Amino acid sequence: MASVEERVKDIVAEQLGVDKEKIKRESNFVNDLGADSLDTVELVMELEEEFDISIADDAAEKIQTVGEAIEHIEKGSAA
Repeated sequence: MASVEERVKDIVAEQLGVDKEKIKRESNFVNDLGADSLDTVELVMELEEEFDISIADDAAEKIQTVGEAIEHIEKGSAA
């Protein structure tokens, strides 16, 4: 199975229409990848579905970068 990072990057690439090779851990969803508020909501929903987790609204608002999403998922998966 692909790593959490690879799976997150796949979802981000698909949701935002961005080349996967351009997605880095430090990439900001809005500033670097061109996401708008609707994109970020849809992205959170896709991540929740893919990893079978729930991301609280207040936590979702704090997730600004690909790396932060990966870290949140890894913490949630370990809990």
